[in-house]
Amino acid sequence: MIKITLPDNSVREFDSGITGMQIAEAISNRLAKDVLSVSVNGEVWDLTRPITSDAAIKLYTWEDREGKDTFWHSSAHLMAEAIESYFPGTRFGIGPTVDNGFYYDIDLPGGQQLTEKDLEKIEQKMLELARGKEDIVRSSISKADAMQLFSEKGDELKLELISELEDGTITLYKQGNFTDLCRGPHLPNSGYIKAIKLMSIAGAYWRGDEKKKMLTRVYGITFPKQKMLEEYLVLLEEAKKRDHRKIGKELELFTFSEAVGQGLPLWLPKGAQLRAQLEDFLKKIQKRFGYDQVITPHIGDVQLYKTSGHYEKYGKDSFQVIKTPAEGEEYLLKPMNCPHHCEIYKAKPHSYKDLPLRMAEFGTVYRYEMSGELHGLTRVRGFTQDDAHIFCRPDQLKDEFKKVIDIVFIIFKALDFKEYTAQISLRDPGKPEKYIGTPENWDKAEKAIIEACEEKGLSTVTEIGEAAFYGPKLDFMVKDALGRSWQLGTIQVDYNLPERFQLEYIGADDKRHRPVMIHRAPFGSMERFVAVLIEHTAGKFPLWLTPDQVVVMPISEKYNEYAAKVSELLNFSDIRSFVDDRNEKIGRKIRDNELKRIPYLLIVGEKEEETQTVAVRRQGEGDKGTMEVNEFILFIQEEIKKQLTALYN
Repeated sequence: MIKITLPDNSVREFDSGITGMQIAEAISNRLAKDVLSVSVNGEVWDLTRPITSDAAIKLYTWEDREGKDTFWHSSAHLMAEAIESYFPGTRFGIGPTVDNGFYYDIDLPGGQQLTEKDLEKIEQKMLELARGKEDIVRSSISKADAMQLFSEKGDELKLELISELEDGTITLYKQGNFTDLCRGPHLPNSGYIKAIKLMSIAGAYWRGDEKKKMLTRVYGITFPKQKMLEEYLVLLEEAKKRDHRKIGKELELFTFSEAVGQGLPLWLPKGAQLRAQLEDFLKKIQKRFGYDQVITPHIGDVQLYKTSGHYEKYGKDSFQVIKTPAEGEEYLLKPMNCPHHCEIYKAKPHSYKDLPLRMAEFGTVYRYEMSGELHGLTRVRGFTQDDAHIFCRPDQLKDEFKKVIDIVFIIFKALDFKEYTAQISLRDPGKPEKYIGTPENWDKAEKAIIEACEEKGLSTVTEIGEAAFYGPKLDFMVKDALGRSWQLGTIQVDYNLPERFQLEYIGADDKRHRPVMIHRAPFGSMERFVAVLIEHTAGKFPLWLTPDQVVVMPISEKYNEYAAKVSELLNFSDIRSFVDDRNEKIGRKIRDNELKRIPYLLIVGEKEEETQTVAVRRQGEGDKGTMEVNEFILFIQEEIKKQLTALYN
């Protein structure tokens, strides 16, 4: 008999060799119908894999990310099986899950190319195979046998992967006539998959290396019910309408230029105004919480990042070293702001009475992301972090951490992010090589985060292995208006950089002590945050944030001068406005400016000029009547004041 510990800490005894599915059946028939995979001592397994020793388990359904990953990974194999049936001799790269679905990188024989019509027939073949409820069977194989098997298939991609694996750790999964190298886990059989949609075809370099072969990447998504797929496709259409790249172009917020370079956004005047409003908003909050603004260069000496550990960890993802005419002098485009802030701390001695020291910067950093990974503003090569670093005494750590949580909540409330998940990201104790610093310091940092969250009454989930290389962190995953999750704010506790940079303060005992460092970025990056905000609001920003708050539209060119006067009065009163004096009919002007999501549209003509008034329209709501210009100014100012008062209280 073996002891199985369930998530509620209850313990049940079963015969050795029990499977996750059998445990689910013992709990309830309903659970057995819904369960997709099982974690055994923290590792996700197939439901059919025997458990032969005492273990803590958790059963995963479609409601769990782990359950979806199992479902979609099995779907990737099902797609590969269908592709191989139509294109014998196809070589298969990797087929992982993504946020929504899965993909498989493939190399078709004879230089063939997939088409949209091919996707339709592959979908139908997948459904046919799924209805056959093919068992998905796991087996172990020696490295030599695996090399021989895939040599016979002529699959050089798999041979490359196998060459990097350790003997005794290699497994295969077989379903029908398809066998693949895979760690798993997988569904018990293909019959769980009821609804299928292959989404797109793209090119992808093998293993993301531009020097290697270009493969065909096929994206897909599957569901356990047809209705789920239908609902997802409706959501996808709405997401296309909200795509920040599309809206950003329509609203003239940002652009990209091949001449400037991939992944390097150019902020247009309206986008720069939007960013300035967000920055000003956060600066006011930070001032209230005792932060001082600093500014650091875009580059730094390579040795700076070697000291911090960033060069070792991010060197491959950074731009190449910048060499100067001076022999041996090398610089790097800044991958992170924290080493610079450590040097600011060191600029003068500190007493325990000086702490906490809070320094903030909207600092631009650079990472060399692969071109295939770039995506609008959400994945770029140059981005600005709303970065801040708090240097404090150990006894101040928890209070400072809790204050940062307060800042995050102010931002979420201000920008109407109502749903979020707080994730405590800890180190993976089985992979100490991923991290810097002593286990003792890691223990203290992790304990501080867990206790701070408990004291705030914050509901959290814990993820092992998701910590930064220098410390554990609290990440906030927010849901947008379409229910999609985005990682935004992050707070990290770091005992290690103060050690590496030899940071000190003189304590009350007149001895030297190390401060603790908190890294925090409530927005994350300005680029990513703006992208999420655009898609969350569909470009309809709150009045205080909107780049153009008012447009003044003369009904003919005779009233352009009056329109300009009205706009000048508005701008003088800190209301952002412009005149649409195009030679177009007023109906066209109204329609165009409605599409630009401008909150207030003012129409002026003969009557308005004579009475010094404006005809007011609210975007999406229609006519709001006529007001005197000063009356309208007071009206707008009051609305903005109410919004800002709500933000800062």
